[in-house]
Amino acid sequence: MAAGDTGAPAAGGAGQEDSPEPPRGERTTPDHHAPASPGASEEEEGASGAVEAGQDDAPELEDEQGEGGDATEDDVDEEEEEEEEWDGEEEEGDDEEEDAPTHLPFAPAEEESLDDTNATTVDPSYTISLIRQLIPKGSSVEKEFRDSTQPDNTDPSEKSDKQGLPEERSVSPKDQLEECGCILWDLAASTPQAELMINNLVIEVLLENLHTANSSRVKEICLGIMGNLVCHESLVAAISLKKGLIATVVEQLFIDDVQCLSETFRLLAAILRSSAFVSWAQALLPDEVLSRILWIVGKTDNSTLLEKIIDFLSTVIDNRDVIAMLIQPLLKLGLVNRVIGLLTTELERSADEKLDRSDSLELILHFMEELSAIHCVSKAMTSNDWLIKVLVNMIKSPDKVEVASYCASVVIVISNILTDGKHLVPKISRDLAFLEGLLEVLPEVPDDDQARYALWSILARILAQVQGTELNSSSLDQFASLFSGKFGLIKDDLESQVVDEEKLTPEDALLKGWTSRCLVAISFFMERWIEEKSSTGDSIDNAREVLSYCQKALS
Repeated sequence: MAAGDTGAPAAGGAGQEDSPEPPRGERTTPDHHAPASPGASEEEEGASGAVEAGQDDAPELEDEQGEGGDATEDDVDEEEEEEEEWDGEEEEGDDEEEDAPTHLPFAPAEEESLDDTNATTVDPSYTISLIRQLIPKGSSVEKEFRDSTQPDNTDPSEKSDKQGLPEERSVSPKDQLEECGCILWDLAASTPQAELMINNLVIEVLLENLHTANSSRVKEICLGIMGNLVCHESLVAAISLKKGLIATVVEQLFIDDVQCLSETFRLLAAILRSSAFVSWAQALLPDEVLSRILWIVGKTDNSTLLEKIIDFLSTVIDNRDVIAMLIQPLLKLGLVNRVIGLLTTELERSADEKLDRSDSLELILHFMEELSAIHCVSKAMTSNDWLIKVLVNMIKSPDKVEVASYCASVVIVISNILTDGKHLVPKISRDLAFLEGLLEVLPEVPDDDQARYALWSILARILAQVQGTELNSSSLDQFASLFSGKFGLIKDDLESQVVDEEKLTPEDALLKGWTSRCLVAISFFMERWIEEKSSTGDSIDNAREVLSYCQKALS
């Protein structure tokens, strides 16, 4: 893929064939490359994990599994009772501190919070003892760990009292393992502690657990620890060289557990942002791996997993070398259709569901912005009539002003698609409801430069198309009526965004070109309409005001 396939941030789409194409629209995303605390996991991780599988032989994603794998009927009943208790606790009051759902890592108490400063004061022998607790009994790494680490003669229960870890005698081995793993998860966010852990075979211990553990909870914790460890750039190269690590992590994509998948995608996103991305990207290349990723995209109904997988895919897009390797295989396997499926599924939810998942639609649309800024992807989008129909209907929706943040993304995606799909312009140019919807979006994006640029570029294309066609009297009436009624929106936008001619940026120059073409086209419609009308009245007076304003603005 050529370097030009990923566009610089700006909006796309000039109004005429001979006009220079502007950079494609793509807004920047926040940097998520930071270690995550297990206590900071989102509440949605407890939500139901996946919609029903669309393939007869494809397993459903599971939110949680019993330690031995598949849950029994009794386990399911018990889990349902626990979920009801948890739901009840949530409703008791906002002032009380909520307990974490049972599947979340145990967060340290507030006074024991392990920030980077406090973590450096943790006794190294304590950290080593925590790693020891994670070693599977009878595993090959047990002897290697004993031979490679410093002797630790401190009584574990005494150390627990000092460090805040529950005494081993008071909890089951399973709970003890999870508790120790979650403390390591927190400690891994500290660079000194991460270095200590790496030097004391933590990767080998985590790999052994991923190979042998039957508990998805244990695997989730191990992946969470790894996800924090790889966020330290000074360590990521050495971590990636561990034998079998990359293959083992990629294998976790085939686990049908939402929490494990969430942590796997978080880990992969962190790795692809690091300097060690090449070997990991290569490991994702096989069709079976990419197909599995896209299957998860299409099937998950869990908002946390959705966030993690979109962050992973956004990371793929942001890295030019990675996208060069993966974009064509992803397109061949149906990336565009999967993302369109995500969008339509979200739009079809009930009002209550949309309220519960208010961030999901915005997340999907922002990701579509990023995708549409890639030439080969937006070209693929131009051939999907359903996508164009969905986007156009979103702009025509009477409820669009209630979700103004969505409108910004929608107009950027449409603008980018029209840049590669000029054949689509005639199809939408006579849709007056769409044109009216675009004008109504203008007041919603005054402070979003890229959305505003995108909107004006769409208007310029549409009006240039209409101006170049023969309009009958009825069509001319409709256009004149629309611009007379909505021209105040255009006027307010232009007057609120005055730019100093001496400080005109290339983007501002493009925008000025688009607005000028729009004003020329509106003047054309009004002049013709006024000529055809011999009567006088409010309508004619309004048309003359619009024409006068356009002529002054263009002079």
